[in-house]
Amino acid sequence: MHSRNLHQGDYDFKQLIEAEPKLAPLVVNKGGKQTIDFSNNAAVVLLNRALLKHHYQISYWHLPQGHLCPPIPGRVDYIHYLADILKRANDNTIAKHPTQITLLDIGTGASVIYPLLAHRVYGWQVIASDIAKTSLNNAQTIIDKNQLSGAIQLRHQVNSNTCFNNVIKPGELIDMTICNPPFFDSLAQARQANQRKWQKLAKHTAASLPADNFNFGGKHNELHTSGGELKFIRRMVNESKYYGQQVMWFTTLVSNKDNVSQIKRALKKVNPQVVEVVKMAQGHKISRFVAWSFMSTEQQRAWCEQRNR
Repeated sequence: MHSRNLHQGDYDFKQLIEAEPKLAPLVVNKGGKQTIDFSNNAAVVLLNRALLKHHYQISYWHLPQGHLCPPIPGRVDYIHYLADILKRANDNTIAKHPTQITLLDIGTGASVIYPLLAHRVYGWQVIASDIAKTSLNNAQTIIDKNQLSGAIQLRHQVNSNTCFNNVIKPGELIDMTICNPPFFDSLAQARQANQRKWQKLAKHTAASLPADNFNFGGKHNELHTSGGELKFIRRMVNESKYYGQQVMWFTTLVSNKDNVSQIKRALKKVNPQVVEVVKMAQGHKISRFVAWSFMSTEQQRAWCEQRNR
């Protein structure tokens, strides 16, 4: 994990249960260590709630049944690596006024997790978009109950075929974008992958597994989109060229490492000034995000100097 990630090593379940007592009956002892059953969606949600309360002072966090439950350590890792890119753009110094930094989250979901973490850890302002009004309604409740309406602004994306259009306003300046795109091409593909995950967890056989019983949840628009992750990111890349002077850095998670080379080819066609692939590790899991900017080093420095005034 990133060196600034608070979630190094094992969870301290004593502290987490103090933060969220409902977690207590779901904690089990396995191999001499306390843990939870990660195939149990309810346990995963309560673990997240405890982590958010204990480490990030998020007093209220509710996820409707069936919505995607994001693993906190991996999500905050992404935020920390974004902060490193921002620091480097700012002549390797921390921004003087973090509240002047604006992050755009594409597809925030009902959990609104990236905005919560980005604001609590770094004090950034966040714009968060989603195509699902039900997700935005839940996200707004979380924002309101934690008194964060001044820091996190939600916007409804009315067109599922666009990423930045209808969201970024004319003349609006955004320091960085963040995205965890839908991975699968179809619900059937998502189900097959989920069955393999359950088998690996040794909880069910493929035959007995309920088709939509995702341990981390996930509504259809959160899990799959036509063309899968690759088509979604290509669309994002193509749109980004129109906002290259309004956004300093664009970024997106890439779940399938085999897609990276094709994404690089798509980026080459829009001709950004710089492209980076940043690898992240959470335990044995390796993930990555692609970042690109249409601004030169000098332009990024000038951008940051303006922010620091």
